[in-house]
Amino acid sequence: MADIQLFINDTEVTAKAGDTILAAAKEAGIEIPTLCYDESVKVYGACGLCLVEAEGVPKLLRACSSKVSKGMRVSTQTPRVEKARRIALELLMGAHQGDCLGPCTLNCPAGTDAQGYVKKISEGDFHGAIEIIKEKLPLPASIGRVCPHPCETVCRRKLVEEPISIAFLKAFAADEDLKENTYRAVAHAATGKKVAIIGGGPAGLTAAYFLRLEGHSVTIFDAMPKMGGMLRYGIPEYRLPKAVLDREIEEIVQYGVELKNNVRIGSDITLSQLQADFDAVLIAIGAWKSMPMGVDGEELSGVIPGIELLRRVALGEKPAIGKRVAVCGGGNTAMDACRTAVRLGAEEVYVVYRRTRAEMPAEQIEIEEAMEEGVTFKFLTNPAEIIGEDGKVKEIKLQVMELGAPDASGRRSPVPVEGCFETLPVDSVIMAIGQKVDITGMDGVETNKRGILAADERSFRTNLPNVFAVGDATNRGASIAIAAIGEANKAARVIDGFLMGMEIPYRAPIVSEQTLTEENFKDRDKMPRAKMPCRSPEERKHDFCEINLGFSKEAVMEEAKRCLSCGCHDYHDCKLIYYADKYGIDTKRMAGENERHEKEQKLLCIERDQNKCVLCNLCVRVCDEVAQKGILGLVGRGFQTVIRPEFNTAQTIECCKNCMKCVQACPTGALKML
Repeated sequence: MADIQLFINDTEVTAKAGDTILAAAKEAGIEIPTLCYDESVKVYGACGLCLVEAEGVPKLLRACSSKVSKGMRVSTQTPRVEKARRIALELLMGAHQGDCLGPCTLNCPAGTDAQGYVKKISEGDFHGAIEIIKEKLPLPASIGRVCPHPCETVCRRKLVEEPISIAFLKAFAADEDLKENTYRAVAHAATGKKVAIIGGGPAGLTAAYFLRLEGHSVTIFDAMPKMGGMLRYGIPEYRLPKAVLDREIEEIVQYGVELKNNVRIGSDITLSQLQADFDAVLIAIGAWKSMPMGVDGEELSGVIPGIELLRRVALGEKPAIGKRVAVCGGGNTAMDACRTAVRLGAEEVYVVYRRTRAEMPAEQIEIEEAMEEGVTFKFLTNPAEIIGEDGKVKEIKLQVMELGAPDASGRRSPVPVEGCFETLPVDSVIMAIGQKVDITGMDGVETNKRGILAADERSFRTNLPNVFAVGDATNRGASIAIAAIGEANKAARVIDGFLMGMEIPYRAPIVSEQTLTEENFKDRDKMPRAKMPCRSPEERKHDFCEINLGFSKEAVMEEAKRCLSCGCHDYHDCKLIYYADKYGIDTKRMAGENERHEKEQKLLCIERDQNKCVLCNLCVRVCDEVAQKGILGLVGRGFQTVIRPEFNTAQTIECCKNCMKCVQACPTGALKML
């Protein structure tokens, strides 16, 4: 056939007479999206993604079926085309019911592929597990011990009995890796770009790790004697042995990250100096100041901020707190403070909290273990006054509270019971009601109304040209370590783009999610959650040694096998989600009520999830035209249409087992090899 010259996106292209626009574009290396096209089968044109605009033609053309003509001028990325593709994708996603990623991964602020590494652990492949974990998190042994594991709160295994022990599984795999030293990521070649990071906590260390892997020179400046931030100075040794943290930091250093400790910004070096000396600066200073309680007597000797107590103990001091201690607060810092007070020799330790245990934000295991160690909880009480004698704490007066109407967060607001008080004789009062940011030295960086550093939530940029900020010091303030790590990981990607001359603000990937209930898992066998063995209260409360004894290999593998594998096996190769993400669609805009289908395995070697099927009909056409078996077919009409095997004899099943062409052709993960 004679050659034809045409233009696609103003590029002259040569094609054969009779070629489609799609074929001509592909030959020229120009991508036109499609889900239902495969060159091995006849054109079907079902998905509507390959629409293009041709000069002089009023309607959009389907590139998969429209033939080229001499001098034709085709545009593949006009606003009209992109709008049409976006609508097509929103319609397809509206009918697509499936989980791209498991709820565990989606609820992890760092986006760690929990399902992926849990599967590796179930197979005893701890090296593979760490390879997956370190794509997002360079401190898994430390974080696995202390994370309040938001991944577990949404784990669907709780719809059967109890969530999987995801955090402890991560810590185990990381410990195994530290023993064997098996995993080393490969850093890119040096770029010649330099980054200064202010703050050596979990956020700073994470950003340093990922920026160094991209080939940039990284220096961390930290005010404390050692790196680690709140992991070192805010988490007690009995929860996180600092030898573990040291090993993980050393691994980051081995990539060439430079550490500079005992350096205070504003006095030892200024932010403007760092701006001048480095190509980019990342502020990750955390929130190191305790919030005041705002009660009379707060200035008395013996009133100690919870963060200060934990920091002093971490530095090797033994603060004199006396025999009777009241800890004010209900979060994990309050739990760390009260349990530290026990280990410092206090004989009576009280936790004062204005709501009930049900509303307490601390981890339930922390509350239980504190009670086991002899801590007394004074629920529905609030500090009213700290009473002193000779300038030192003598008593704390507590206002008795009751729960009233729910507040903005949905929790019932505590209100005072008029005239009802209780007084406790105490030697010390530890304040653990929250943390705030100390922005000393951050000259020129804009702050928000709360006095916290203001940074764009997508690009992490501050108002200063080459200065970025992440973590507890920004926007919403103090949160959990894994949240700071998640921001640091994203910021590292943004900073890498900035250093290489590209503006790449972070955008959350688009995913498909579904809502399931206990009914969906009623056929599952009950398999209780593995219980972490730990030292007895009588033994552990007298020292700061790690309280958890750890799982065995057999125990972690069995625990990992409880995973329901919620996320899609084909997520990374799914064309539907690739294009949905590329075009930034609204996955909910075209969503409607869809009939749910059970997964079926009639062909034994292939699992079919009709919920994920978008009726591109590729599997049917491949089976008919390529395999020439005609085993699959469309059943039903309209919105009730589904694809099913038409028969499933032993001969058919054997044929499918040796073919699998339909699975390979499926663009959405609706088919899975068993």
